[in-house]
Amino acid sequence: MSTRLDQLLDGIEGTLAELPVAPATGHPTVAGLAILDPDDEFRDHHGELVLMIGVRGREALPFLRAAARSGAAAVAVKPGPSGAVEELAQAAIEAGVGLLAVRPQVRWDQLGALLRERLESAELATELLSGPAQDKQSEDLFALAESTALVTGGIVSIEDTANRVLAYSRSDDVDELRRLSILGWQGPEKYMSMLREWGVMARLRAGEQVVHVEAHPELGIRPRLAIGIRAGSRYLGTIWVQRLAEPFAPKAEDALVGAARLAAAEILRRRTGTRQHPDEQLVELLTGRANTDLVAGRLGLDPAAPVLVVAFDGPAEPDLPTRELHSEQAGAVVSMYATAYHRAALVGAVQGRVYAMLSGVRADRIDPVLLAWVRDVVDVVRSRVGLPWRAGISSPVGSLAGLPGARDEADRVLDALARGSGAAPLVATISELRADVLFGELFELLAARPELRHPGIAALVEQDARRGGELVGSLLAYLDALGDVRAAAEALHVHPNTLRHRLRRARDVSGLALDDPAERLSCHLQLVLLSRTLARTRPAH
Repeated sequence: MSTRLDQLLDGIEGTLAELPVAPATGHPTVAGLAILDPDDEFRDHHGELVLMIGVRGREALPFLRAAARSGAAAVAVKPGPSGAVEELAQAAIEAGVGLLAVRPQVRWDQLGALLRERLESAELATELLSGPAQDKQSEDLFALAESTALVTGGIVSIEDTANRVLAYSRSDDVDELRRLSILGWQGPEKYMSMLREWGVMARLRAGEQVVHVEAHPELGIRPRLAIGIRAGSRYLGTIWVQRLAEPFAPKAEDALVGAARLAAAEILRRRTGTRQHPDEQLVELLTGRANTDLVAGRLGLDPAAPVLVVAFDGPAEPDLPTRELHSEQAGAVVSMYATAYHRAALVGAVQGRVYAMLSGVRADRIDPVLLAWVRDVVDVVRSRVGLPWRAGISSPVGSLAGLPGARDEADRVLDALARGSGAAPLVATISELRADVLFGELFELLAARPELRHPGIAALVEQDARRGGELVGSLLAYLDALGDVRAAAEALHVHPNTLRHRLRRARDVSGLALDDPAERLSCHLQLVLLSRTLARTRPAH
């Protein structure tokens, strides 16, 4: 664990403590933390920040000198009575050690916990930066930066707690702050100091909120959005989004919340050395290959909690590399918005389709907020990525073990949307398309099982082809109109008697018993399947 003293105290200095003395050589690197009281023996505290508890003011002088002799980088004490700060400061200057004057009301345990968290975050960031350039986690962070830039409409950089750049999106249109950050792989201290003065850094550390940074043309700084990367109460870094000439994209702030959560997960995976990515484990769950209890334990999920699946896909693309690229782009958008909506959401791709799994949802209904989030995703994929994708939402199932069934249902809804006309919705649930799903599967069965089809339908097709007739279309219009000859004739723009003649001819040619409800339904299904097949094969004009 190591970080510069001024970076370690960012947000602490001026609120919980003051730094009246920094070593003449500049801010030292703090490698650890020691908490000592007067009864403790000073050992080797090289590079540590020593918290000297149990003594105040002038009483701390001998302990400050002892800490300096042990190699401490700085010593934190409570000055006590007025005037003691000057004496402590003079002693610190003579000993060549930094002095942190802690305010009387600050609890040592809280300060110690905060400093340890900062040091652990710095260690985590150092580990992330120390790997090879093509390390998987580094690639994932760069991919996340690119995806965030695409969705927000800005230029993105991801930084650690010491403002070192971990990843960034590619762009030539950058302001001075962005240029210096990328060149030096670190936010310039001059600008970072200004951001601290403006309170930006304090707000980023305070919680999960998107912070707006106003433009400062005199400093070469354009408007920005920023959000802290957090794991619980631990601050891991920041995502910055510089605005381009155009405003940020709609819903950019929602996407940024999701991006910060994804960045936190990537950074923590590096620390824990986790090899299998959660999306790989989701694929195992969706396909029924996983032990649900085992995977739930790995991912911190309740295997008995209700879950649902949202499936995303677009038109079929014959070019496999293009389809994989589009799936990856859409998957990145889905991940950001899904994670913003539901922190424990998992997103993965199976055969080009992107799936989001949400655990712990309501078992009795689908949350309207979820529907709104899914519509936002489809809108963003269409507007920002340029892909005409749709989404199908499954009903909630009772436990993680039912996930394959939920995926099948979401797929059925998506297939029904794909079969629909141009007026079909872009997002739907099974309850909205139950009839379409049912008929779609019946049509698939009829297409795959020709022996189930009535031979009279083929006879009608042959008759129309040989004589240029319209028996098939006339019979389908009649059945669509529920046997209302006048309505069907009006739809065909013919006289009712003309239609009656065609229907008698159709009965004679096909041998269909249209007075039998079951045969009439079977005939109707086969004619609809036939008309859809012809529509797909008919050349476009």
